[in-house]
Amino acid sequence: MPSFLDFEKPVAELEGKMEELRHMSDIGDIKIADELSKLQSRIDKSLKQIYTKLSPWQTVMVARHPDRPHCIDYINALIEQFTALAGDRLYAEDSAILGGLGRFRGRTVVVMGQEKGKDTESRLKHNFGMPRPEGYRKAQRLMHLAEQFSLPIITFVDTPGAYPGVGAEERGQAEAIARSIEVCLNLKVPIISVVIGEGGSGGAIAIATANSVLMMEHSVYSVISPEGCASILWRSADHAKEAADAMKMTAKDLLDFGVIDEIIPEPLGGAHRNRDETIATVGVRIEKALSDIEGIEGEVLKSQRRERFITLGNEVLSS
Repeated sequence: MPSFLDFEKPVAELEGKMEELRHMSDIGDIKIADELSKLQSRIDKSLKQIYTKLSPWQTVMVARHPDRPHCIDYINALIEQFTALAGDRLYAEDSAILGGLGRFRGRTVVVMGQEKGKDTESRLKHNFGMPRPEGYRKAQRLMHLAEQFSLPIITFVDTPGAYPGVGAEERGQAEAIARSIEVCLNLKVPIISVVIGEGGSGGAIAIATANSVLMMEHSVYSVISPEGCASILWRSADHAKEAADAMKMTAKDLLDFGVIDEIIPEPLGGAHRNRDETIATVGVRIEKALSDIEGIEGEVLKSQRRERFITLGNEVLSS
């Protein structure tokens, strides 16, 4: 049974009626197939009305939808011969970040991303997509491996933020994030990043300091969560909706600011409504982004990437 968000109640009611009809036979002149077709048209119309005017807070809810494709789904569908690599060679393995080697449409690549998990067991295993220092140090190890063998890097960003636990801070969480950003800035291989759900703070940019940053239509990317922002400004997470409005965290906002390079469209009703189509579209956009930069010399890639992030926001601040 699909999960419906609060603002999708009209769609939920229509889909409930469709499910009832599927278990019925034709009655007299009433053809079930015709009725199902009419209901589907009403559902599509309702979804279009809802999703063409999503508020920032509603977009946050869609970005967090439990049925959205996660990092592991993109890796399984897009990366052939994937071989996972584990551990940071210093302390431990962190399953919040998945990464390894594989083949993407004829190219050998290094791929990594945050994985949230799909059920209670896997969410606990992956720490709800919140990496510890070991995860970022593993990411650094994979980045160095990519440069050693001149391999492009693909990253999938989906995290509410780096894990803020005491143990993580004791083991150098801030240093690990900063070092990951530094490594990204100094690499001489192409880096393509895709924000597939939540892009939360330094926990996201640690693997998204890329030559090309793509963002799903209904994903979000910000320095802090709306709840965290509301807790600071209003001393209450109850004001998360107002915070989301003010934070300019949607794909359209970030494209206007020059933070991202491209918005990847999602199927009607969000990525969770047609996972296969979503993943296929992402694959096409990654391939194009890689093709656009893979012939550029390493020093130029590094210089362009550093210039982009060092000057990011200057134009907005000066206007």
